[in-house]
Amino acid sequence: MSPGAGVPSSGGALLVVGDVVTDIVARHRGPLASGTDTAASVRTLPGGAGANVACWAAHRGHSEVRLLGRVGTDAAAWHERELTACGVRPRLVVDPVAPTGTVICLVDTGAAAERTFLTDSGAVLRLGPADWSDALLDGVARLHLSGYLLFSEPSRALVAVALAAARARGVPVSLDPASAGFLVRLGVDRFLALVEGIDVLLPSRDEACLLTGLPDPADAAAKLSRHVPLVVAKQGAEGALVARAGAVCARVPAIPTAPVDTTGAGDAFTGAFLAALLAGAGPEEAAGEGCRAGALAVRRVGGRPPTPS
Repeated sequence: MSPGAGVPSSGGALLVVGDVVTDIVARHRGPLASGTDTAASVRTLPGGAGANVACWAAHRGHSEVRLLGRVGTDAAAWHERELTACGVRPRLVVDPVAPTGTVICLVDTGAAAERTFLTDSGAVLRLGPADWSDALLDGVARLHLSGYLLFSEPSRALVAVALAAARARGVPVSLDPASAGFLVRLGVDRFLALVEGIDVLLPSRDEACLLTGLPDPADAAAKLSRHVPLVVAKQGAEGALVARAGAVCARVPAIPTAPVDTTGAGDAFTGAFLAALLAGAGPEEAAGEGCRAGALAVRRVGGRPPTPS
């Protein structure tokens, strides 16, 4: 196990490397009406799994959260303002060619508030090794990587560079797989090879089962923990599973709530979980903080926490 894997930390910054996107959230009720109009409430909001994680970590009280991401010229200033308002220190590389990534989130406003994503990654997948500097790790106690980085060649190369730099400094690294759909395209074996050396894996239930081929999420989390020192599998309304050394060691209950929009709930969990680890919590306690943040997130539209007044 690398130094600090799932072990309380005395402080230092959290560096998140990942996606910054513009979310267009369309909330509708019932099935979409093909070939005609479906009434919906539509909002344009800042998003991106990596950016959301950083904002929730700052919201849950961590004093210094940094974010490296890539955006287009079309929305760079807006995203910088929104991140700063959440307490994040952004380092946004402005792409001269590609636009900012955009995700259309179709949210069914029924009881489950389930969502479907239409994703145009834009500048996100052009984040590469040239955007990295080892100096980004100065003062950093943990590095978190968004799984979306694994879905293009330039950002996969960045992951390799960042992992090597973090290992050289003894900085523990966490990763959220991000998308079961993209994982299918990437391939399980390739994913596991690319994340070799990380300390904490934070998959969803579907991602954990996909990565192991096992139908039971507890079995899946246990199996993944033979590859990664600490696995925290997010289970939505059923809470979270914490696994180490091939066995589930904690089952953390969810906070009961009535969901409005589940967009970003997993990001909220991850951000709060990492903030709690950095504050000195153990993995089970940190997962409880993650569940509390997830419950708050699903009561809001979009993937970000409320900004300070």
